[in-house]
Amino acid sequence: MDTERKKILIVEDEADERMAMHVRMKACGYETFFAIDGITSMVETQKHRPDLILLDIRMPAGDGFTVMERLRNIPELAVIPVIVVSVCESGGFKQRALEAGAKMFFQKPANNRELLTGVRRWLGQTPIEPAVYDL
Repeated sequence: MDTERKKILIVEDEADERMAMHVRMKACGYETFFAIDGITSMVETQKHRPDLILLDIRMPAGDGFTVMERLRNIPELAVIPVIVVSVCESGGFKQRALEAGAKMFFQKPANNRELLTGVRRWLGQTPIEPAVYDL
């Protein structure tokens, strides 16, 4: 695989969701880091400089919209692609996330194949064999 040990920050307050995303990403060769709230996500982003962020919207200490706004205001972090993986509360929720700067939006629980395709796309990587998606 051509992952080149890309780093992904997983921002998710639910332990089961966080672990599921970690397992999926690690199985595909990515290095993962975690944050459980908005404040920690900014600290971890500055510390690890991830290549991509998987971001929940509803979480404590600053929601995902606040995180995306903060990222946009720091030039060296504004270039990091953000993929939102969250529960869609209303018809406009997905649109609001995209307008806030998310590259993609996935409804929980996210389809493995679609999520990994999105991750690889925004990391500038080629698609992988379908069997890898079914983790």
